This record gives sequence, structure tokens and C-alpha cells, in this order.
Amino acid sequence: MKIVYLGSGEFGIECLNALANSSHGPAFIVTAPPHPAGRGRKDKPTPVACWAKNHSIPFMETEDVNAPGSIETIAAYQPQLIVVIAFGQKVGNQLINLPPKGAINVHASLLPKYRGAAPVNWAIINGETQTGISIITLAEKMDAGDVLAQAKTDIAADETAGQLHDRLAQIAAPLLLKTIEKITDGTVTYTAQDHSKATLAPKLKKSDGFLDFSESAGSLARKILGLWPWPGASAIYAPKETQKSLRVTIAKAKVVETSNPARMSAGTLDENLNIICGENALKITKIKPEGSRLMDFKDFVNGWRTVPGDIFMKPSN
Repeated sequence: MKIVYLGSGEFGIECLNALANSSHGPAFIVTAPPHPAGRGRKDKPTPVACWAKNHSIPFMETEDVNAPGSIETIAAYQPQLIVVIAFGQKVGNQLINLPPKGAINVHASLLPKYRGAAPVNWAIINGETQTGISIITLAEKMDAGDVLAQAKTDIAADETAGQLHDRLAQIAAPLLLKTIEKITDGTVTYTAQDHSKATLAPKLKKSDGFLDFSESAGSLARKILGLWPWPGASAIYAPKETQKSLRVTIAKAKVVETSNPARMSAGTLDENLNIICGENALKITKIKPEGSRLMDFKDFVNGWRTVPGDIFMKPSN
């Protein structure tokens, strides 16, 4: 089947590899333009653009896939099916209706739960124990199309968003190939979503990672996992001895049950160097000081001479 692939993010690379090794290799790829990245803010091509270049697949970089020129270029390849994965642009009806087999999307949740840009993160933040991959038709409303296939997987108790992202990308690849085969031979089933059960997974902002230690330790531990590696769960560390504050990102932490008998304020380090929270406490295991490497908390403690009574606070910006 002749396929045009629309995507920008790393999540779709496993699917692209699978397509390239099948009889459904993409004939053409559409991706976003290069964007500033890194400390030097130099323009960096998307992972999909790099993949296309490395595999000698013709591709186009565009900020508006629905522009007449973009549609004309895609139409020239006469696709039978459009596959959309981690693209970051809304695809209009003119493109959806262009191929005879329509357009399908690979989404990292068990729809109708977690429609939106950050389903992996929000599933962990909200304490879900299971998630998966849904392959759906594109629709006017975001992630609301008919379901063609799903695959489920359990979320490990200590799994970060980055780890789950990579695992789901691997699960998606064989599911996509199987679904395309069913579309090809006409055996695929289109099942409407129950829209009354839809939940949202909005795009994350840096401020979503600001930790408020008046919340429960359990809630904060889930945020720490769900926000790693981006935007990261951040706090301001304020040692009482030096009075020099430091922005940090907490990468891993465990919940410690405590009754807080000393009535210490939320955010304060207790005698075991655990952070007192609104309920119970957090034992940090991995931390990344701003401008430094990710390290074990014990190395941070030694370097900053951390002591009980030091404070972790919610950033203001």
C-alpha cells in the first residue's frame, strides 16, 4: 500500500522502521521545520526528518500541512493511506479525505482516555496502572476517531514517562503493520469511541513540573515519574546554613510513611533527610541540580552539605 507519513516526534521512529522493512514503506514523509534546540539554540531538524534523510525517503518540512501547496505536494504521490504519528499539527478534512483508505493515527493511550498531546505523562501522574496504544481514524475532533486496534500494557510502579514512551513506541510498530494489513484486505473493524468516557491529556508546560510540597508524597512521587525527562519535576533548594538557593529537578523519589510528630512545615528535610509533604514524606534518590549532571541524592548531600531543616520550595517561575 502506498503510504504518506506525517510525523515529527521520536515516538514514531519505531513505526517508521517497521514500515520501511515491510511492503508498506513510506513513499513520502511530511514533518515540521527545524526548531531551535540546545544551549546554542541552533536549528535542529526533527527526528523524523533525520530518519527520512538517512533512509533516502523524499520528505517535506512545513509549518502548515493544510496549506494548498502542501496538499498539492502530498497529492502528487497519490497515497492510498496517510499515517499520522506525533505530528503536532491538526490535519484538515481535505487531507484526511485525499487517500481512498483515509488517514489513521497512532495514539499512546487506551482511547477514549487521555486524548491530547501528553497521554503518557498524564497516565503516570494520575496513577493509572495500565495504558496502551490505540490506532484510530483521523476525525474533526482531536483523537475522537473510530478505533481500529488497541494493545494494552501495565505501567510499572517505578516507570518514568520517558521509559514508558519508549516501550509504547515498540508496542505500536507491530500493531500498526497488522492494522495496515487489515485495511489492505478489507477485514479491519471500525469501532466508535464512547465519547462520554473521554478524558484529556493536555500539552505540558514547564510550570506543570513545579512541585508543591503541601501535596501528598504519593501525588508528588507520581508527578516526578510522569514528568521525567521533560519538563522535569522542579523545586528550589534553600539550605539554611548558606542561604544560597538552587533550582533542582527531582528525577526519582520514594514515598516514606510518617506522622510528622515534630509538626515540621511542608518542604522541610527531616532528621533522615526526607522531605516532609502534606501527607507522608519523600525520599529523594536521584536529583539534577541546575547546570549540573543527574546524580544520586547522597552525592548531592555531600556536595551541598545538606542537613535536616533545609527546605525545598515550589518555584515561582
